[in-house]
Amino acid sequence: MINDNNSVVKLILSALLFPTFFQEAFIRFAWGAGDSLWLMIGKRLFLLLPVLGIIFGCWLSVACVLSLVIRPNRREFITDFFLTWWDLGKAIASFWGGILKFVFNFFVTLLGAVKVITLGLWSLIQEILFMPLRLVGNLGRSVVSSSVPWIAIVLTLFWCFLEAVIFTYVTTPLVVDTFSNITGDNLSVNMVRIPLFVFLLFVVLGSYAVLSNFVDSFKLKKIPTILGIGAIEIVVLFVEVVFLYREFVDALVPWFAQYSANFELGVFSTLAIATFVWFGVRSISWFLFAASGTPTIMAIIQGKGLAAGEVRETTPVRRSSVSTDFMDRIKENASWIEKAGDDLLAAFALPPLQVLAASINFCTLLVSGEHLFELPLKDMNAVVKTRTNGLTPEAKGVKDNGSKEYAKERIGDFQHV
Repeated sequence: MINDNNSVVKLILSALLFPTFFQEAFIRFAWGAGDSLWLMIGKRLFLLLPVLGIIFGCWLSVACVLSLVIRPNRREFITDFFLTWWDLGKAIASFWGGILKFVFNFFVTLLGAVKVITLGLWSLIQEILFMPLRLVGNLGRSVVSSSVPWIAIVLTLFWCFLEAVIFTYVTTPLVVDTFSNITGDNLSVNMVRIPLFVFLLFVVLGSYAVLSNFVDSFKLKKIPTILGIGAIEIVVLFVEVVFLYREFVDALVPWFAQYSANFELGVFSTLAIATFVWFGVRSISWFLFAASGTPTIMAIIQGKGLAAGEVRETTPVRRSSVSTDFMDRIKENASWIEKAGDDLLAAFALPPLQVLAASINFCTLLVSGEHLFELPLKDMNAVVKTRTNGLTPEAKGVKDNGSKEYAKERIGDFQHV
């Protein structure tokens, strides 16, 4: 069509359609269809978008030049027009530098991710290995700082269990002989031991319960209660000494006899020794743990709950099986992953956005005579915070102070660069 017109029309059309003389060659070169694979990838990566931006800017430049006929403030518009091309050049340079920056950030982030994964796995292994010890430690702190005397309860129950086992072993022959004489049948020892153990366990627990009430009555100074429970305690003492501790002392007679040729222990001596043994065992166990454990066990049995005694104010104990350092490391790693992801996304998206923003500035310059984006884009917030009505608040203020001052500022910025 250009060749069919005269020289003047041909010159005008050539000026208006000048991008057609080189755009096909530029695009073909930037596309690199006939080149090797790596060269083709490099051209498409580094050259294709800048070439398209330049060609797009050339076409918009033609439209901007034609709009000068009807546009007011031509000097400002021409200044902004040249600055738009300057911004496009900076955007292309930022595009190439941004690609290299993205590659660098990618490898740095990859190494950081490997470090985080490695240290995270090592921390997880440590948590798994030390979790049983931490659970035991937390349980110990809970028991020690609790208002409920768990240690005393456990020791009291253990001691009652131990006494019941010992007395079951000692009194089983007597019980078997007694029931065999009553029934006339030979009873099995194993058949007698289990119910005898349960019976003796309740007897021992009841003995501590009577002793606990006896001590409480002394604290309250209730004489009738002291006399009543004192009588009950004497009966308990008699039953345990005659039927339990006496058998225990009789079991020790052969041990006494081997150190004396003519050793003979009478009934009063046996009962006296059994009474002293009962008193010693009850005193030691009572002052060590039973004084605290027995009232709590009685409160549980009576349905009064574990708050029957005075509740001590304690500091809350952290019972988590995961350490605080491990949770802090997880939070730090999560924060680092979030920040690294944002930085990597910005490094990936900003390079092409630089060229696109410069191309869009050509469009906004043609339509409104002003730029939409302030180039170069430094972060993703710069993409979101575009100008209001074609100008940022700062630039809009400069524009309001006078078009000449605004133009001088932009020209000075261009000369400075």
